[in-house]
Amino acid sequence: MEKRLIGELKSSPVIKRCPANPILTAANVPAPASLIFNAGIVKYQGRYVMLFRNDCFHPETRAFQCIRLGMAYSKDGIAWEVQKNLQAIEKPLMEAAARHYLYRDVSKELLRAYDPRLTVIDGRVIICFALDTLHGLRGGIATTEDFEHFDVTCLTTPDNRNMVVFPERVGGKYIRLERPMPVYSHGRDKFDIWLSSSSDLRSWGEPALVLGMEEVPFANDKLGPAAPPVRTSKGWLTTFHAVDRDDLRGKNGWEAKWQKRYTAGIMLLDLNDPRKVIGFHKEPLLAPEAPYEIADGYRNHVIFPGGMILEDNGEVKIYYGAADTVECLATAHVDDLLDLCLNKSQRSHERS
Repeated sequence: MEKRLIGELKSSPVIKRCPANPILTAANVPAPASLIFNAGIVKYQGRYVMLFRNDCFHPETRAFQCIRLGMAYSKDGIAWEVQKNLQAIEKPLMEAAARHYLYRDVSKELLRAYDPRLTVIDGRVIICFALDTLHGLRGGIATTEDFEHFDVTCLTTPDNRNMVVFPERVGGKYIRLERPMPVYSHGRDKFDIWLSSSSDLRSWGEPALVLGMEEVPFANDKLGPAAPPVRTSKGWLTTFHAVDRDDLRGKNGWEAKWQKRYTAGIMLLDLNDPRKVIGFHKEPLLAPEAPYEIADGYRNHVIFPGGMILEDNGEVKIYYGAADTVECLATAHVDDLLDLCLNKSQRSHERS
């Protein structure tokens, strides 16, 4: 079955890109780096903390060399200081993941960890991440209080990724959104947003479909979670990624062929039963438009949110990877985002 083609897409007028974008690039990293993107960001112990994905390529041939995790701190959420030892995160996290393999040579089994998503609950940070292995792509959940010692509580069966954990328990249980990848079910990409729950961050169950790809007008290929949700008076506000594909797009980046476009959507889930979608905006929240989103990237026309912070003044900071190459920031007022989800007319908010 041919995909329904999606035409031109525009960002919502309620969201504003940070004038300092991109806020983090390979040039800011004091280590071999080519691409800096898909970061998780939280406020923790009085400062902003970022875990970012760092892909390394040969500077001349652009041959892939490695994927690493890096860490950065910020006082204002805009200017970031990257820690020099990039192995400080990756090595202990992989060692913690290896404890789940009892009878295998994990030096060969575990390939790389990437795409971190961060949530703070009860004074500790929960890290969701993707883990490439010789036997499939697994979603991982780890906890830490110091970013030096990690407890990996869960590794999913393949293939599952883009997991995010809610910042509070709901009904006494931890809740996560996820994107299983059932290729055999459809014979092609058609991935959706699911929800699972757990009493201990280790055993997960009660899976429920939250939002199907066919429900989103600006997607024809797949969708999935993006940044972890934030609590509002109206419900759980959360971003999602939506993908449309056009086989006529051609090269569109470093790769020989890149035919997909990633946009960011916004939806609102019920506070007491987040399986229920109260509403979602039928158009993208963020669509690729800025030069650093549509040109000179590894994969152009890609926007992927990984962090969302609701400030005390109602400002929502949404951190996103652009063109799979740089890390960026956009902002909006929480009331405007809620209005989008509830299909209300846009209101004007006084800014101090």
